[in-house]
Amino acid sequence: MRVLIQLRPSPDLVAAVTDPSVPSSASDVADDLPGIVLDHSYAPVTVPHPMPAVPGGDPLSLNQPLVFSMAPQDASVVVRGEIADDELTSRIALLPATRRDVVAIYADPAIETTLTCAGDPPVGDWHDVERLLRLPDLAAEGLDGSGVPLAVIDTGINAAYVSTARGREVRLDHERSWNPKSVSGTPGDYAVDHGSMCAFDALIAAPNASLVDVPVLLSRRRGGSTLDGLLSDAIAAYAHLREVLDAQPAESRALVVTNSWGSFSPRWDFPPGHPGNYSDNPAHPFNLIVGSLAEAGADILFAAGNCGTQCRDSRCAYPDRPIVGANSHPRALSIGGIDTGGTRVGYSSQGPGRLAARKPDLCAYTHFTGSGALGDTEPDSGTSAACPVAAGLVAAVRTRWPSTTLSPAQLRTLLRRTADDRSAVGYDHDYGYGVLDAAGVIAALRRRAAKAA
Repeated sequence: MRVLIQLRPSPDLVAAVTDPSVPSSASDVADDLPGIVLDHSYAPVTVPHPMPAVPGGDPLSLNQPLVFSMAPQDASVVVRGEIADDELTSRIALLPATRRDVVAIYADPAIETTLTCAGDPPVGDWHDVERLLRLPDLAAEGLDGSGVPLAVIDTGINAAYVSTARGREVRLDHERSWNPKSVSGTPGDYAVDHGSMCAFDALIAAPNASLVDVPVLLSRRRGGSTLDGLLSDAIAAYAHLREVLDAQPAESRALVVTNSWGSFSPRWDFPPGHPGNYSDNPAHPFNLIVGSLAEAGADILFAAGNCGTQCRDSRCAYPDRPIVGANSHPRALSIGGIDTGGTRVGYSSQGPGRLAARKPDLCAYTHFTGSGALGDTEPDSGTSAACPVAAGLVAAVRTRWPSTTLSPAQLRTLLRRTADDRSAVGYDHDYGYGVLDAAGVIAALRRRAAKAA
């Protein structure tokens, strides 16, 4: 089984791993771990240490305000490796005893694009989505995504295709784009696929945003079973995005991250309750790094998934509570789907989430004729489309409201409070707090600006 090994080496070594100008390898950090075949192609990644934000906080609880320390004496490091299936239990039990720097061993589950439900024809087109998102009103407020980096964590973007489909040039940020070592190619020049659909849909509300291409879902490993780990590549991608964010001036700091993927099978994970589990464990390294990136100023959105009870994809393997891992992270927005007629699509996953009960947070538009990236007659569908549609509205807001002025937590609250409530009064597990309401967002920002003046 492919696993992530979390270690706490000497502070000097942690500092070296954290410094992007210093090359470091898995063997520098974790040489001679008995029973583990290290993946030397995977560079070690620093994982920040969560601490209570106020004195007297519970040091063992992640369900409170937190700060994340990257200080060498606090942070840890993860590397990737493999343990023979027939030795898994014994190695996990013995390793911390034989190596005191081993903190924990976690699952490194496969991740996939968020599943879609085929069959029904599209409802409306992307110009309807523009209308519903009040694009002229956003433009009148100067909210068009200009200068905002918008990271698409997916299968890669084909910028030429997206430009043609939109009928205008798109901005691609080559310098800030990133790919795992196992993925070759040029940012913005990957095959037309799911990632191009996500980029197209994110640009509906933020046409001038700068796309940051992060093709994590193209990562593949040889010789693998379904246990081939890709979540480890997402960890490395998020470490890169932390560098992107930290390099920005504080007064204009903004980074929007859209994620239309997830882990769909408990067979690829340790079981809930196991310390190495991902799906239900807020202390898993990926969930920690998501929390730290949000705390540093990034807006992170995840698709809720396509495991809704009315139209569940056959591959959805969680019998209940299918919004797992970071898709249900308390510091991320989990996005469900409605069509342009305002009806929830049957495949949109319902809550409660596994890391936070009130998931999904919101719904956004999907199942419309849009990019054509999945086929000439195929709609942009699934919560895979709804998530970047919502991310585009967030990027539009960031044009004039950087994270130092409106923190990601404050923006999440604003989006929830202004949402168009549906179904039962108040929060429900079908629609969350309701449907994204651009008019409500604009009005709330105007009130906030007037109050600050």
